[in-house]
Amino acid sequence: MKIHRCLYPILIIVTILAAGSTYLAAQETPADKVAVVNGIAINRSSLDREVSLYKERSASQGQPLSAEQMGKAKSAILDRLVEGELLYQESKKQGIRVEAKEIDDRINELRKRFPNDAEYKSAISKMGISEAEIRTQMERGLAINQLIKIQITDKIVVSDEESKAFYDSRPELFKQPEQVKASHILIKAAQDADEAQKKEARKKIEAVQKKLKGGQDFAALAREFSEGPSAPRGGELGYFGRGQMVPAFETVAFAMKPGEVSDIVETRFGYHLIKVEDKKSAGTVSYTEVKGQLDDHLKKQKGQQEIDKFVNGLKKDAKIEISS
Repeated sequence: MKIHRCLYPILIIVTILAAGSTYLAAQETPADKVAVVNGIAINRSSLDREVSLYKERSASQGQPLSAEQMGKAKSAILDRLVEGELLYQESKKQGIRVEAKEIDDRINELRKRFPNDAEYKSAISKMGISEAEIRTQMERGLAINQLIKIQITDKIVVSDEESKAFYDSRPELFKQPEQVKASHILIKAAQDADEAQKKEARKKIEAVQKKLKGGQDFAALAREFSEGPSAPRGGELGYFGRGQMVPAFETVAFAMKPGEVSDIVETRFGYHLIKVEDKKSAGTVSYTEVKGQLDDHLKKQKGQQEIDKFVNGLKKDAKIEISS
């Protein structure tokens, strides 16, 4: 089990809500230390919070961890905390400073993730983290991010030859199945709806169908009458391949030609009218189409390798004590 380092730490800075400070608090005893990095202690509560967060995430994804897996995860998380401390110390050595306004901006972004300020304060209170600790961790994350940007990511270059070589060597990654671009108008009718409810829903979709046959615009009718989440977009669903829609919907959509509108289609969601906007045959995505994505992928790949080398160099020159 590997706990990956983040290429750009600030992208996941929101996790500090469950991370806590890595410094040994004044009231804590030496027994509370789990590691000391160049004289700076990492406290046990920080490790426990990170481990708890990882455990909760795994459980929420339906992947509860065994005792052995938790042991490995705990070791990997401690290693990540040590690496974070090393990177922060290095940022200070290189004179990197984070402006108070930048911290304020990030904290405001974090607050916006909550419906209101009361819920934000309640969340941090439940996790036993103070706003001062959040500010400290935000500053650390931003400093580390700047260090990695200056020392590594700004220097990474991916040549056209490299991205083309990757494209040519992995053709299976660029296969594109047959796709349909469609819009729909949905009138909902639950599977367990009684006959009267289904009849009423059917009556509504028939009324919309009559308007379509009378020449009214499909997108306008979708915005006015559709009960699906795509209604504000004029019913547009974008491109999709086989297996992405319920069978009855998929069968009709793939059998139609661009510009055609279906008869009424019944699925477990209710009644649909489907309009096919475009179709793409199965084939291979061209290098030109994916070059930008390939460049980004290879830059991240190179960046992670360089971060590993950089951190390993810091470890080699550091004094690190791990408590049992």
